[in-house]
Amino acid sequence: MTKRFDCSDLDQRAEGLREAAEAARRGDLVVLPTDTVYGIGADAFTAAAVTALLTAKGRGRDMPPPVLVGTVRAANALVEDLGPYGQDLIDAFWPGPLTLVCKANRALSWDLGDTKGTVALRMPLHPVALDLLKETGPLAVSSANRSGSPAAVTAEEAEQQLGDSVAVYLDGGKSGDNTPSSILDLTTAVPRLLRRGAIPVEKLRGIIGYVATDA
Repeated sequence: MTKRFDCSDLDQRAEGLREAAEAARRGDLVVLPTDTVYGIGADAFTAAAVTALLTAKGRGRDMPPPVLVGTVRAANALVEDLGPYGQDLIDAFWPGPLTLVCKANRALSWDLGDTKGTVALRMPLHPVALDLLKETGPLAVSSANRSGSPAAVTAEEAEQQLGDSVAVYLDGGKSGDNTPSSILDLTTAVPRLLRRGAIPVEKLRGIIGYVATDA
């Protein structure tokens, strides 16, 4: 049975975080607020849960979900290395709306889809999300909507699209301004902006110098 918790109420927030963490450990799906839009999350190390996430969204393995982390230490454990720019970008923009694509740690046993050996990582600037991630560890998280539909900025919008495919909805009120995170690829010699988002490219260049774009 799907459960929804109002995280503006301290008692419901505590119960909701507990229920969401237990659901994720069971391999069920959860919806959580972030600093951009609402996300649908699954245990990153449970392949069946990641498959369920993609199915709920109507996506295939060719669109693997990013992974959200609650600490920089967790991020470091998931990658081969951050390269020459990763740590400076993390220091400047995490927690926040910057997703970094890195080479995944080859020792990890997980299956996020057709990632080509990479992982997209982000630490969101939202207290509910961070508290959940510190309890669960890394979660595979994509925007909480059906593929092709508008991203949800409230828990109600997420539930309207995803329904009972999700075990727990954490309602943190209206999320950010519906601007997605900026996605920066660090797997090549020159960092490349894969998606324009909340952090202007000029700010990225202010930290690391040249950033390649398609424009």
